[in-house]
Amino acid sequence: MNFKIGYRTLKTAVGAAIAIAIAQLLQLDFYASAAIITILCISITKRKSLIVSWQRFAACLIGMAYSVIIFELVGYEPWSLGLLLLVFIPTAVMLKVQEGIVTSLVIVLHLYTLQQVSTPIIINELLLIIIGIGVALIMNLYMPSSEKVLRVYLKDIEDHFKKILHEMAEYLRHGQSDWDGAEIPETVELLKKGKNEALRNVHNHIMRYEDQYYHYFKMREKQFEIVERLMPFISSLERSLPQSVQLADFLDELSKSLSPANHVVYFLERLDQMEAEFKEMELPKTREEFEIRSSLFYIMHELRQYLHIKDSLWNHVDKRSI
Repeated sequence: MNFKIGYRTLKTAVGAAIAIAIAQLLQLDFYASAAIITILCISITKRKSLIVSWQRFAACLIGMAYSVIIFELVGYEPWSLGLLLLVFIPTAVMLKVQEGIVTSLVIVLHLYTLQQVSTPIIINELLLIIIGIGVALIMNLYMPSSEKVLRVYLKDIEDHFKKILHEMAEYLRHGQSDWDGAEIPETVELLKKGKNEALRNVHNHIMRYEDQYYHYFKMREKQFEIVERLMPFISSLERSLPQSVQLADFLDELSKSLSPANHVVYFLERLDQMEAEFKEMELPKTREEFEIRSSLFYIMHELRQYLHIKDSLWNHVDKRSI
């Protein structure tokens, strides 16, 4: 079993210690609650941290307001606490601050324990909230960079694409292959993980709503759908024709040039040239040859769509950091 301390664990521990130290220094009642609030507010992304912190602060204010009204009117009894929760929780959900329900209950239970409400008590609770949420926000300012991880995903995905395209070319060239296809499910998983990491990277930038890596993984995902469609057609071609070899050479060239750089125009021109050459060749002499050549034209059509996806989804993206 590996014992590992992650950055979020470290931030939580340091943040809780700082919050409780500040609350103790100010001689606040229930000072330990400042640490609890900080722990609850530590988030995995900066944007989520801001949203959750606001929800917790708003929920605490609503919870205190209900506490003052209900406890002072009907008394500090267990059933009055139940009544408060019956009203407070639906209110928090309605106002979309439900993330702060648990945090606000810490404050509500303080008031229930003290059996009274006064200005010093309210100020004490407000300071606990401000310290707890404030420290959490400061700790959440640091988020580790995803750049290195994203680059690894990008390289692994490209390596898998190269392998798959090369094996497709080998099958077209020889009509058979010993490839076990392991890269197919691995690519699906890599694309999923890459997109999730890129999305997290977006949420760690307050003012950024797009990420070039996310666009890249999305583009490769759509291209991979075409690759998956092509696999059954290529594997059904048990005989190689001269046209098959030409298309195999094209796929090999395409696999070797795989990168974020855009070579779409060149490869579209190569497809046009190859298609024109195919049309100038003699007509098929057998049904089998006709079916193979029809499949080859379909494969070329799909490869054209493959290239257009990169052209349409990737040209407008700022690629300076990739």
